[in-house]
Amino acid sequence: MASTRLVEADSRRPGRPETGGALDLAGRMPRLVLESRRVSGTLAHGLHGRRRAGPGESFWQFRPFVTGEAAARIDWRRSARDDRLYVREREWEAAHNIWIWIDRSASMGFASDLAQTSKVERALVLGLALADTFVDGGERVGLLGLTRSSAARGIVETLAQSLVNDSAGLTQDLPPAAQPGRFDETVLISDFLTPLDALRASVQTISARGTHGHLVMVVDPVEETFPFTGQAVLHDPEGNTSLDIGEAGAWGEAYRQRISAHREGLSEIARQRGWTLTIHRTDRPATEAALRVLTLVAAARGLG
Repeated sequence: MASTRLVEADSRRPGRPETGGALDLAGRMPRLVLESRRVSGTLAHGLHGRRRAGPGESFWQFRPFVTGEAAARIDWRRSARDDRLYVREREWEAAHNIWIWIDRSASMGFASDLAQTSKVERALVLGLALADTFVDGGERVGLLGLTRSSAARGIVETLAQSLVNDSAGLTQDLPPAAQPGRFDETVLISDFLTPLDALRASVQTISARGTHGHLVMVVDPVEETFPFTGQAVLHDPEGNTSLDIGEAGAWGEAYRQRISAHREGLSEIARQRGWTLTIHRTDRPATEAALRVLTLVAAARGLG
């Protein structure tokens, strides 16, 4: 039978004390920073080099002049080389913001021996790896409601330090009531084990200006299968309450039905706003979820 554990609050910060000092982030974050960089290093950079015509300074390509275009767009030097007229196109550089929120509340500290890691560690690795990859692709990234967006090469360390200093985030199981810009993207990473009405209101607030979003639901395999038998006591890590349920096996089917209904409700919330939902199990590699999110963001931007 699977065994479970719940990591303490200090372990829901982005790092472990025993690995502290490696990147001099106030004794925090190094192991997860390194893991995030490993994950981002294996990703296909779907957003790297937009290769799209638009306003900007970087030259992209010459293309044939089309009748009806303004003559001022013609590159006469290039056109003088042969019998055709050419237009100089610049690469699109109008980067929009991508905002990431990583749930670090008590329920995210859950881990079973069927998983590779706790939910919160996987969420942190995913969020930071995505930030690193987005910045490498020319995007500006920030933590929703916590930092400004930035395209700095040291984005992982910057976001990590902000998370280390954000003690309030250890008790918040919903994203902050921020309203990003119309063309921004949000990536919310959580187990989303909160009432659907609260989740719906949160998503509506974030998307009020037309912001597109992506929900990444991180789950432990035990939370899906409930493989327990015998006498059991359920503990609520958020509310510090316990419930003696008696024979665990008798609860299994009802539990799985509730989880399925909750997940369908979450999926409907995403569909209503035109958002996406990715479900990631912690017994699977982090790269699977990261690649899917990159693909979804690229598709939303029309870059895929």
